[in-house]
Amino acid sequence: MEMMKKTHLRVFATALGGAFLWVLGGCNTTMEAAPNVEKESVSEVSSESLVLMEGDVIEIVFPGAQELSSNQKIRRDGKITLTFVGEVDVTGLTSSELEEKLLELYDSQIVTKEVTVTLISSSFPVFVQGVVNAPGEIIFDRRITALEAVMKAGYDPKRANLKKVVVKRLEDGKYKNYSLNLQAVLDGKKDKPFYLKPSDMVIVPEKFVWK
Repeated sequence: MEMMKKTHLRVFATALGGAFLWVLGGCNTTMEAAPNVEKESVSEVSSESLVLMEGDVIEIVFPGAQELSSNQKIRRDGKITLTFVGEVDVTGLTSSELEEKLLELYDSQIVTKEVTVTLISSSFPVFVQGVVNAPGEIIFDRRITALEAVMKAGYDPKRANLKKVVVKRLEDGKYKNYSLNLQAVLDGKKDKPFYLKPSDMVIVPEKFVWK
């Protein structure tokens, strides 16, 4: 009888231990999967932040040809001026894409096929005028939408007419106006964002009130 009790206890202990190890194994699997999701999110953010735009300051280094190295500020037309090459359009490219482009441009002039492009600073100035709490220049460090600029400047919903917002943009030496209904975006009736470009002017008119 005593032997049977001991045998049952051993069987129970073995089963309990196996269940405990199975639970631990399940916990480990869950914890291993989580970092992969987080890593993908960080990678996506980093890739987006490396896209070059007007106003960015970049450092270009040719290890084998220091005379070609320089610091460049991307102009409003999206271009930089390089030695022996001239003007190059760089907006919309990532740092790695610009590196590939530079290697192609300087292929016949460099022996060491190596170049690094580093984003030193990013400046995204826009101007918000009209019926806002803080009119004037607002400087961001990333690409933004017209609605984000207005929200940053602040506005009075009773006075500001968000249905008639105008973005004034300099294109090819002339100012072009874009009419926006930002109220529709706030109301969820429109979800397509209008992205601003550096030095855009966002004008918020006042509501016309009958007296």
